[in-house]
Amino acid sequence: MLKIKVAATALVFVPLAAHAQAEVGPDIVVVGTGLPAPPGDRAYDVVTIDRARLDDSGSGRLEDSLRDVAGLSQFRRSDARSANPTSQGVTLRGLGGNASSRALVQLDGVPQTDPFGGWIAWPALLPERLASARVTRGGGSGYAGPGALAGTIDLQSAGPDEIGKLNLDAAYGSRNSVDASGIGVAKLGEGFVTLAGSYARGDGFIPIIAEDRGPVDHAAPYEQASAAMRAVVRSGTTEVQASLSGFIDNRERGTDFSAIRSQGIDASVRVVGRSAWGWSVLGYLQTRTLANQFASVNAARTTAIQSLDQYNTPATGLGGRIELSPPIGSGLTLRLGSDVRQVSGQTEELFTYVAAAPTRERQAGGQSLTAGAFADLSAELGALTLSLGGRVDRWTITGGHLVEYPLAGGAAVTNSHFADRSGWEPTGRAGLAWKVAGPLNLRLAGYRGWRLPTLNELYRPFRAGTDATAANAALSPERLTGGEVGLDLTPAEGLSLRATAFWNRLDDAISNVTLGTGAGTFPGVGFVAAGGAYRVRENLNAVIAKGVEVDASYDLGAWRLSGSYSHTDSKVKGSGLTAQLNGLHPAQTAPDEASATLGWRSARIGASVTARYTSAQFEDDQNTRRLAPATTVDGQVRVPLGQAMSVQVRAENIGNVRVEAANSGANVIERANPRTVWFDIGYRLR
Repeated sequence: MLKIKVAATALVFVPLAAHAQAEVGPDIVVVGTGLPAPPGDRAYDVVTIDRARLDDSGSGRLEDSLRDVAGLSQFRRSDARSANPTSQGVTLRGLGGNASSRALVQLDGVPQTDPFGGWIAWPALLPERLASARVTRGGGSGYAGPGALAGTIDLQSAGPDEIGKLNLDAAYGSRNSVDASGIGVAKLGEGFVTLAGSYARGDGFIPIIAEDRGPVDHAAPYEQASAAMRAVVRSGTTEVQASLSGFIDNRERGTDFSAIRSQGIDASVRVVGRSAWGWSVLGYLQTRTLANQFASVNAARTTAIQSLDQYNTPATGLGGRIELSPPIGSGLTLRLGSDVRQVSGQTEELFTYVAAAPTRERQAGGQSLTAGAFADLSAELGALTLSLGGRVDRWTITGGHLVEYPLAGGAAVTNSHFADRSGWEPTGRAGLAWKVAGPLNLRLAGYRGWRLPTLNELYRPFRAGTDATAANAALSPERLTGGEVGLDLTPAEGLSLRATAFWNRLDDAISNVTLGTGAGTFPGVGFVAAGGAYRVRENLNAVIAKGVEVDASYDLGAWRLSGSYSHTDSKVKGSGLTAQLNGLHPAQTAPDEASATLGWRSARIGASVTARYTSAQFEDDQNTRRLAPATTVDGQVRVPLGQAMSVQVRAENIGNVRVEAANSGANVIERANPRTVWFDIGYRLR
């Protein structure tokens, strides 16, 4: 099925590219982007990570570079080499989560959340492909699309100016790790095509800390690869951008029966008009599959028995958007448009193992569709910039089902088909930026955003260690209301400071709520072993998060110092089934996060050191399983070997600090990446 969809997409790309190249005009500059961000965005808390920073982190991974923005975090502290892919949702501002992203992540306008589960496939996003990552803290993105409760992460592909002609890197690191990537650019008339690829593998580390591990624990190897092609051509004032990419991700989780395999293909075409009437039309297709094994480990960690085989989770995302920016007058910028995204998928699992063989099979899934219309107006009135935007979305959830039946034959044990649902969601944002004096800009903003529950949250029960969580097909959408006030200060050349105070209320926040403990049999999950927690996905009354964020940078010639700090006070409001959580902190939410980088770069030599701090947080909703605070230091040095070659040494977690990523019901601690040292040879052809 994947091959058929890719072939169909290719048939769309070829005639579009051929037609556009045939009519290339002489006067238009190809930039390969969508419509520019409106001036009104200066009223919001926006941080941009440039290509140079994306390219020189200690790990070389995008999810690590994004942590330069304090308050931005994944559900787990571990990265995409050792975490379960289903735990890799991203959020901001201490809103917590349950592994689904509460931030809208998009690449060239295409949403990157998994169609079934809402997590992010980070191995598919090669940093070398990107020109920048633009992070907007705060919800209600308006023109960017629904789903931006905590913020928006806008990834922009790089072009010839950023890439040059050819970039190649090959690295060897600790634990027999290999990391290789390459990206090249070829001019096509006045357009271009980029080809990129990456490969990474490693023997991995043992996730369980030394004092808690047993004979069943071993290293968790990984192997990942991605490839991408992007073409930009033009015809008159029209630009055609076509992209095709794919990834493969194989990991293990450190015991027998813990193999994970995921893969996906994305294809998109965007046509942008750059005349006085700016316009854009985007269409995209995404396919994903996931296979995920789970083991039951005894308390002494001497035996591991397979407990579940999620052998296939096919999912598809299909969508598009239309935007128009008409010329309406001096100092005014208007964006009008509409977008739609349909997702479908189901999990297919074998479970209830007896004598090492499964006795039951489960199929659970459905589909949802979101279609919306939006308008966004910016007005530049001297020292004032105003922003006003709104959108209305229509959502539907259909075909929901959870079916479980014995493999030996006979009637279904569970045969639930859920009623279709639909609704309307009006959201919007408004902001004001006031340039008080040359170095000082004040900001004020308010917003409302929303997120539809994922198919995974609605229909799929799951297990993590001894804990089991039941799905909930009746979940309501999450809705956020928030406001912020901030200032931007540039008191001297090269010195900038940004500070923001915010208040957010997330109503109907979806959380995994503990309702019992094992040993025992519970609805929706079956047997839970002693020490394990029984949880159900529920809508909390609310999560209220208030705090401050500070970002600063100082450029002094070849030197650059940058830092980011966030403090968030997040509390749960609960009643009824969730009354026990009232006043507690959301799971996996650190009150304090900080990042600081000192870098030096000449024409050919570069070095940087980055320190990051994460305060203590709780693994669980009841705030009983604590994860200790951690401070890590990364670094890298690159020196030239001739005109095009260079050698780089980079290191992650130089102090080999224990970074606690999970705490099971038996108080077994799982850690994130230990010290890793890399030796890298690079080739740059400008």
